[in-house]
Amino acid sequence: MSSAKNPGRFAGLLYLLVSIPGAFALIYVPSKLIVHANATATASNIAAHETLFRLGIVAELIGQTGFIFVALALYRLLKEVNQQQALLMVTLILVSIPIALLNELNAIAALVLVRGADFLSIFEKSQREALAMLFLNLHSYGFDVAQIFWGLWLFPLGLLVYRSGFFPRILGVLLILNCFTYLANSFTSLLLPQYEHIVSRWMKPFTFGELLFMFWLLIMGAKPKLLAPPASSASVG
Repeated sequence: MSSAKNPGRFAGLLYLLVSIPGAFALIYVPSKLIVHANATATASNIAAHETLFRLGIVAELIGQTGFIFVALALYRLLKEVNQQQALLMVTLILVSIPIALLNELNAIAALVLVRGADFLSIFEKSQREALAMLFLNLHSYGFDVAQIFWGLWLFPLGLLVYRSGFFPRILGVLLILNCFTYLANSFTSLLLPQYEHIVSRWMKPFTFGELLFMFWLLIMGAKPKLLAPPASSASVG
């Protein structure tokens, strides 16, 4: 079935395409280069795999920019369910995008420090490594801020999916639960970082709603139902 006849599949394809660079930047690159609480090892990894680190920055920029089109595709798909909720959904995700884009400046700053440009010669190597780790930590906290909106947009999305009539209602419930996992992880990291790993572990079973929704769109698609025209009032004789 073509995307014109089934716009849900087009939205799902966009969702998948922008999720791939996002997962690469947010999961794969840090797992290969960032050593927690070890500035020297982290700086050495970035210096030895500078291209990978740069690819992570570019992938994040591409993924975040591409998500604008995902939001618009979902708005087009769901606006007939409830236009106000669809607008709220789009607004919340669009707020997160400039936060995440500007946050990549922290990663760029860390790279500059690791490379050790001439104007940084006044700093000792260990100082530059410590400063690079500082910017990488700020980068991580920047995503905690963006993650608040990554969670919030799932709430109206979940309501729209639940009420749509052309998605299984369980997908809407799972998206709403996924909303609260983002919020719990983000606020725990910002307020009670010592419990971050515990909360993340407990929230893990509820983090798959968005992924299931994306694959449902991609495989099954969705076609909005045409709204029935209002019944004309009978004339009183």
